[in-house]
Amino acid sequence: MGTRAEKKAKTRKNIIGAALSLSTSNGFACLSLREVTRSAGIAPTSFYRHFKDMEDLGLALVDEVSLTLRQLLRQARRRARVRRGVIRTSVETFMEYLEHNEQHFRLLIGERLGEQKGFRKEIKKETRRFVEELAEDIQKESEASRREIINPDLVAETMITVVFNIGMEALEFPPKQRVEFAERMVQQLEMILLGAEAMSKGWKASSGERLPRAAVADYGPVAEDAEYAATPM
Repeated sequence: MGTRAEKKAKTRKNIIGAALSLSTSNGFACLSLREVTRSAGIAPTSFYRHFKDMEDLGLALVDEVSLTLRQLLRQARRRARVRRGVIRTSVETFMEYLEHNEQHFRLLIGERLGEQKGFRKEIKKETRRFVEELAEDIQKESEASRREIINPDLVAETMITVVFNIGMEALEFPPKQRVEFAERMVQQLEMILLGAEAMSKGWKASSGERLPRAAVADYGPVAEDAEYAATPM
């Protein structure tokens, strides 16, 4: 990468960092372009060399924040092969992420019901990616262990909801006091999986058939423009 390209990448990173820092206290929707550029140490006109407008910046923020967390959790799941080990390792990784990237998580939590429709839809899309990746892992583990789990997609959605909700609670406490939140998260996720296994056994016992892998859509999807009350986070 040439010097000019490196400088451009550094400036873009500074803009994103400034927006993350400012949005933690004020919310992204309340930010102005001038506030962001002032904090990033650039002229307002330079902003447009990197982003079309503030909404474009917001979408870039969501993408960067979500990608970082998805990669960390994906690596954690790959490191641990035993199911209970996967849950605990993933929870520990998530709590470490909160400790070192609190601004990132606050952005996702704070803007999921924000005023900008494009921003909300992007957060919803990224959340769906979390669910899809986890559902795929649950399905693989189910097949490998020969323990059938009812509707992996819905199980994954429920688990992501628990993780984000408890994570939101944990933010109000210093890192040293978040251990009990992590333990509560582990217990709830284990209970969700055990419940899904029990439901699967009950369904098969009563019907005598193999359990189909139902899609989340069968349970009533949330419309694109609907409020997020029924979605993860």
